[in-house]
Order: sequence, then structure tokens, then C-alpha cells
Amino acid sequence: MITKKPTINSNCIIHECDLKEYTEVGCSNRLENVDLGKFSYTGEYCILQNVIVKNFSNIAAMVRIGATDHPIERPTLHHFTYRRRMFGLADEDDVEFFKTRASRITTIGHDTWIGHGAIIKPGITLGNGCVVGSGAVVTKDVEPYAIVVGNPARVLKYRFNTQQIEALEKISWWNWPAEKVIQNWQDFVLPIDEFIKKYEETI
Repeated sequence: MITKKPTINSNCIIHECDLKEYTEVGCSNRLENVDLGKFSYTGEYCILQNVIVKNFSNIAAMVRIGATDHPIERPTLHHFTYRRRMFGLADEDDVEFFKTRASRITTIGHDTWIGHGAIIKPGITLGNGCVVGSGAVVTKDVEPYAIVVGNPARVLKYRFNTQQIEALEKISWWNWPAEKVIQNWQDFVLPIDEFIKKYEETI
């Protein structure tokens, strides 16, 4: 059972990460410089680098987010030019290269779903409520509540109409305290217009 304390499954490498309440990291994950928002989780064999994952994000197995790039502007793409210590070439690695990599933050919006085997390139922003289809390669920002598929990813359709999307963004239920979400969990299976009507009145 998922508890308030983050759940980290077996064979994970977690480096410089902040895991919020009710989060879960699937087995054999590698997370580096990741902020995992409350109730968000990853499936098995995911790699996330330099990522802000907001609340209630659903990340399926074998997803790669913030896939790091090689230096295409250099005479060689090989990592001996920046992992210099590994090859005994210098006492220090290419610090500036790694700083640039780390600065390209990928942001995953609230209540998103990233399907199996998807790849999200560094520096991308996924809007709240969007869906990334299995195997998609996302190379540019995705609008809220869009469903994107393919390589490169393209918009297939939107989950809701414009008015519904605007209402959900205003309600921003993902920012509620965990206790409020848990207390009102049954409302999250209501038809979308009933949910909006109930909670628009409280804004």
C-alpha cells in the first residue's frame, strides 16, 4: 500500500532528488536531479534526469525523460571529451558541459500520463492533464490536456473542450492538500461537467 512516506522499489539509483508525499519509484529506476510531486509515480525501468514532475503524474514503465544529449558541435560525439577522468585524460571532467546539461530542465505538468517507452527530450514542458502515447518521442512543448502520439509526437486530440480545460485549470485540484483529495476521492469519478460544476462554485 502506498503511504505518505515515498516508496522506492528495488534496484534504484536516486541522486539529488526530492520525493514528495505519496510518491512511488518503480523498480530499477535511475533518477538524477528530479523533483517528484505528491502522488506522482514511475513504472519499472525509467530514467529521469533534470526533471520537475508535478503532482499526480502517471509515468509508465521504460520512460526516458530529459534524455541527455551528446555534443554535436564538437569534432567527436564521444564522451571522453567530457568524462575525462573516466579515461585518465584529466583530473576534472568538463564541468561546464555538465552544468549546461543540468540547466535544461524538463517539466511534467500536474495530472499527466506518459505511456510505456515514451521519450521526452530535455527542456520540454508538458502541460497539465496531457497524455503522451506509448513510444512517442516528444521534441516540443505539449499543451494542457492534449493527447500526443508518434515520432515526433503530434496532437491527436484533446481530452476536453476549451471551456472544460479552462475550468479545470482554475480549479487546480492537484494543489489541494492530500487530505482533501482523499476525502473527496469519489468526486473524481463523476462526469467531467458535474465535477466542474461542483468545484467551480468553491473558487
